Amino acid sequence: MTNSDIQEILGKYNNDRFRLMDILLDIQDKYGYIPKKFFNLIGQAVGLSSAKVEETVTFYHFFHTSPKGKYTIYLNDGIVATMKGRDNILKQFSEQTGCQINSVSKDEKFGLFSTPCIGMSDQEPAAIINKHIFTNLTVEKVNRIVRLMKKDTPIQKIIQTIYESDKVQNLIHTMVTDNIKKTGSVLLNKYKRGSAVKKSLNKNPEEILEEIKNSNLRGRGGAGFPTGTKWEFCTKSKQKPKFIVCNADEGEPGTFKDRVLLTNYPELLFDGMIIAGYTLGAEHGIIYLRYEYSYLKNFLQSKLEQYKKENLLGKKIVNSDFNFDIRIQLGAGSYVCGEETALIESMEGKRGEPRNRPPFPASCGYVNKPTTVNNVETLSCVPKIINHGSEWFKSFGTEESAGTKLLSICGDCGNSGVFEIEFGMTINEMLEMADTIETQAVVVAGPSGKIISENEFNRKICFEDLATAGAMIIIGKQRNLLEEVVPNFLDFFIDESCGSCTPCRVITTHAKNRLKKILAGKGTTKDLKDIKSWGNLMQKSNRCGLGKTALNPLLTTIKFFPELYERLIKDKEYISEFNLEKATADYEKITK
Repeated sequence: MTNSDIQEILGKYNNDRFRLMDILLDIQDKYGYIPKKFFNLIGQAVGLSSAKVEETVTFYHFFHTSPKGKYTIYLNDGIVATMKGRDNILKQFSEQTGCQINSVSKDEKFGLFSTPCIGMSDQEPAAIINKHIFTNLTVEKVNRIVRLMKKDTPIQKIIQTIYESDKVQNLIHTMVTDNIKKTGSVLLNKYKRGSAVKKSLNKNPEEILEEIKNSNLRGRGGAGFPTGTKWEFCTKSKQKPKFIVCNADEGEPGTFKDRVLLTNYPELLFDGMIIAGYTLGAEHGIIYLRYEYSYLKNFLQSKLEQYKKENLLGKKIVNSDFNFDIRIQLGAGSYVCGEETALIESMEGKRGEPRNRPPFPASCGYVNKPTTVNNVETLSCVPKIINHGSEWFKSFGTEESAGTKLLSICGDCGNSGVFEIEFGMTINEMLEMADTIETQAVVVAGPSGKIISENEFNRKICFEDLATAGAMIIIGKQRNLLEEVVPNFLDFFIDESCGSCTPCRVITTHAKNRLKKILAGKGTTKDLKDIKSWGNLMQKSNRCGLGKTALNPLLTTIKFFPELYERLIKDKEYISEFNLEKATADYEKITK
């Protein structure tokens, strides 16, 4: 690797500081890692200090500053993977490659690393190997994979050998199954690409905005903010250019429904972004695609090229005066980048730390220009609303939760997969649909949501009751909730904290230590009171959703499973045996 090699990659992006992520990704793709000795060269080219370059490189999970192995294996450590036998798979990979977890073999042929949920909770255990996905791993599959690696077999050939070549999709080269288990009336059905775009371009932007507002479409990322209102904020800004950003960084453990939309219905997303651009007066669209889904990039890019050939993207779309284009921006591994301002920071080549607000992205977003950020599912609803009308959309769901919802159901059930349901379905109905037996708990909306008991299973999935971005993890009665599930979730939040806010950085670790104390039989009621008070502090003091919800695995199990804690707590109150006067007697004698 030489200076000229790096300069060639820099030149590809015109030394643009806002394309630093792409520059770093290209360097790592070509050479396997990003050597520190080139930080200064990169920084000088894009107008940053070497320290700023290092800040970005060291923030993201998938960037490395030293060789990470010819074959780099990332094994998911999420709770569903653990429930499905991840430990045995890790042991086999370790034995066959000679690598301990988070290390590289002496000959630098293998790197074995742990990583959070990779969006494959419906087909665990799963791994990413050289950016390609391997699902439903068994000990026998691991042995075959490593044997082929030792023979220097190309990764695509390994996939074809393990999973049968006729099942591997062209341009995707992986063995990820869709697992669509229930289709609905809005998203998971046929759609003719461009149809809603053409219909929109025959209306004025104000009409489109009113249609979206009238539909009561709310953001499908979990918070449920009205989409039309969010768009309206951006229309009021007179600055140019404006940007439409798709948040395809579904990093919540247990969710994978956006992956299915991207694979099977990308036209819905593209059309939704184009319509949003027309409505808001934006000419630029960016899909922020999580690194774990980088295997989809070439496939999505090919679809975008098809759009350009059909005059659905580019200059004067469908012979109108409207120009719009879409590019794909890969992330590099960070859960916090699912928060829209952290995502924007990442797109600009920085650490993915949430911004202080105001100003809001609608007035000061990407490159300080007006920006609207919506997730994949939200944007995918837009073309259907345009084609069928807002009243049609409101005919599904509940009064406050219009339309349908995609659920990613996984865990202890016989029917994992993606389900399109109408808002208002109860948890009991969902469990029956997912073919469950002896359910102890349901994790609603992943670790950042709620862990509810069977006493709550009559509650409804909707914004006015149980809101969810889509992750639904089912925990059977054979699991130890406090020893297996809650610590796994707390470790996730500890690892994924950006470290910017002190409560998030510090209290998450304190809370896990308190749980350890309780599990060891040394807990008191004061420990529970402290955890609850810390939860309030986290809500008030942290900038983003990660920090605000990081203690939810503890707080919601304390609320819905109090008996599990009561069994472990022996002392009602802690009585200290420490005697301050005795401890300071010598000091007082000396100092008088």
